[in-house]
Amino acid sequence: MSFDDHSKIPETSGSMESTKLSKARDTWGSRLGVIMAVAGSAIGLGNFLRFPAKVAANSGGAFMIPYFISLLLLGIPLMWIEWTLGRFGGGFGHGTAPGVFHSVWQKNRFIKYFGIIGIFGPMVIFIYYTYIESWTLAYSFFSLMGKYDRLVDQTGMKSFLSAFQGLESNEYFHNLGWAYGFFLLTFVANAWVIYHGIKGGIERFCKWALPLLFFFAFVLFFRVLSLGAPDPAKPDWNIFHGFGFVWNPDFSKLLSAKVWLEAAGQIFFTLSVGIGVILTYASYLKKGDDVVLSGTTAAATNELAEVILGGSIILPAAFVFFGPVEIQSVAHSGVFNLGFVTMPLILNHLPLSHGMGFFWFFLLFLAGITSSVSLAQPAVAFLEDEFNLKRNKAVAIFTVAAFILCQPAIFFLKNGVVDELDFWGGTFFLVVFATVEVILFSWVFGMNKAWDEIHHGADLQVPIIYKFIIKYITPLFLFFILGMWFFQEWIPIIFMRNVAPENQPYILGTRIGLLAMFVALAVLVKIAWRGKSLPKAVKQ
Repeated sequence: MSFDDHSKIPETSGSMESTKLSKARDTWGSRLGVIMAVAGSAIGLGNFLRFPAKVAANSGGAFMIPYFISLLLLGIPLMWIEWTLGRFGGGFGHGTAPGVFHSVWQKNRFIKYFGIIGIFGPMVIFIYYTYIESWTLAYSFFSLMGKYDRLVDQTGMKSFLSAFQGLESNEYFHNLGWAYGFFLLTFVANAWVIYHGIKGGIERFCKWALPLLFFFAFVLFFRVLSLGAPDPAKPDWNIFHGFGFVWNPDFSKLLSAKVWLEAAGQIFFTLSVGIGVILTYASYLKKGDDVVLSGTTAAATNELAEVILGGSIILPAAFVFFGPVEIQSVAHSGVFNLGFVTMPLILNHLPLSHGMGFFWFFLLFLAGITSSVSLAQPAVAFLEDEFNLKRNKAVAIFTVAAFILCQPAIFFLKNGVVDELDFWGGTFFLVVFATVEVILFSWVFGMNKAWDEIHHGADLQVPIIYKFIIKYITPLFLFFILGMWFFQEWIPIIFMRNVAPENQPYILGTRIGLLAMFVALAVLVKIAWRGKSLPKAVKQ
């Protein structure tokens, strides 16, 4: 698109506002709609699978202290930054990070290329997340059909999961047929929601999906609260001690840097900050919409889902049935085992096990799809905003490209491809992108002007201490995380020292593919900005 017809921007004061562009962009239907959509983006598999696994693997309550500190110093500031930057970029007709970054720092011709991460990261996550999401839909069906009823121990349930994933062949599954069928259903469901746009697709879907998700979660929550000790010989294996495992801290564990890094990483995942999704969602706000109250409400909704429900369903129940020692070994065995192995075994021991199993896995499916549709939106918005494509064409291009890119995650799961995609798309670049955002917002634009922009149209006042936190503490926290990763993990990761020799060709191929994706996006950004004249930012 060209901005030639909009070169004259009226002067205002105290805000980064811009005039509306002639190209009409989609908008949210209501404040509730955008809150539900952003909360849906944040509430995903990480709330109910990754969070409990991290708590169990990091000594229970010891994890919660750095978790809440990271929420206050990292998650909430980044959440407000992304809402504010996104609303600002939407005023210039941009819904993705390249355009938003360039709108903020127009004198720097390279800053838009840093914004590529805000498209690249969500797309990388989408191409493996959708496949994992499809497992939850499959297990919802398996629960109703009683397909794993006869399994009574973790060995049998692990074998069931492995065969479904195509990692082995047994009496339950001989190939990937079932898994691929449910992947197709899940992929089509995502495409359908994305196709119908912001208001008619994502907002409408989240408005009914989130209440249903919370209904299922609260039913399971109250069912867990009613659990008694199943083994009279082990009365300490009860629900109260299960909650004690989650909340009673071992303060000696706080001396471990690993616990702090894990907690900070979980905050990124749980709030969907540093990915680029909130940036895109906020771009569809009107310039007077409140980002403080809306952002805080969405974050609070996510924390309710994660801490109160995600941390109170699977961990206390696992404690009751497996005890304090076994629960940690289960958590260390993998995120998938906690949700797809341990929880089904627990539910099999309860009355109405088929219904309880369906509730568990279908709430995971709803959490997954509200997140995956948000992961697709940055790429779709980029095609719409920067190439003037209609929604249907942009979605068609995205779905074809994403479907092709999903295949390695499906067929080479056993070779570590999903883990590799998760590291680069969902870990490393996530922190890099967040670091760029906070420096751009608080140092390049300037904290005083940024503070005014945060509060434009706001019903709430952000505590003044956050002016200092956003400018100094949050970037230092991010640099610390990056520094620790480089110090502890960079060399082993680059040289694949922890990768089995037989899997190294697959990992190398994945990295080459990711590099090709990034270069392709850089070329598209260059093409989109060729001859483009962005209006100057409003005088402050």
